[in-house]
Amino acid sequence: MTPTLLSQPAPLSPASPAIPRVDSALRLSLSPVPNRLAVVDGAWWPSSHDAAAELPALIAAVDRLLDRVTLRIGLHRDVWQNIPRRIPARGRQVRIGWFRHTDPRVITLSFATGEPVGLLIVPSGTAAGAAEATLKLTAQDIAGMSIDAILTLAHLPAGPAPRATADGSARWEDEGGSVIGQAAQPSMGRPTPSP
Repeated sequence: MTPTLLSQPAPLSPASPAIPRVDSALRLSLSPVPNRLAVVDGAWWPSSHDAAAELPALIAAVDRLLDRVTLRIGLHRDVWQNIPRRIPARGRQVRIGWFRHTDPRVITLSFATGEPVGLLIVPSGTAAGAAEATLKLTAQDIAGMSIDAILTLAHLPAGPAPRATADGSARWEDEGGSVIGQAAQPSMGRPTPSP
């Protein structure tokens, strides 16, 4: 199945056909029918690592595409800068949770109803061709594929790039040492959110 490219995404409802959506303006792909066997439900290619600048448009687009209300976003603390505790959205405040025990390559959106949605983050500095390939790939049936397998098919590096600290050194993980040179652990199926 070939993903549909949308410049103005149409809202999805339960009656909408199960056509994958790729919004090239927002650089977002999203499967309209979540597959619990898939590790992610789509991909997002933000323009920067600034969470306060990038998340409002993502929230609005996902709300519109899935016809749901985003209440919470979970992201990896070491990948993002300028992470607010809350982001104003239409008629509400979306809570932002940041963690170090989650996969740094995935952002999770939780809603008032329905299952959470996980999006693979395409690094902001990725070349357009590779990023677009990732967006299209994640809009297809990727059930049973690990994040590393998805990234390999899209010709992207499997591991996240470490963020430099103020002194110029690479950031260290809590218990695993430097993230440089470590192989990413394969992940099959959806991670279970912690309470």
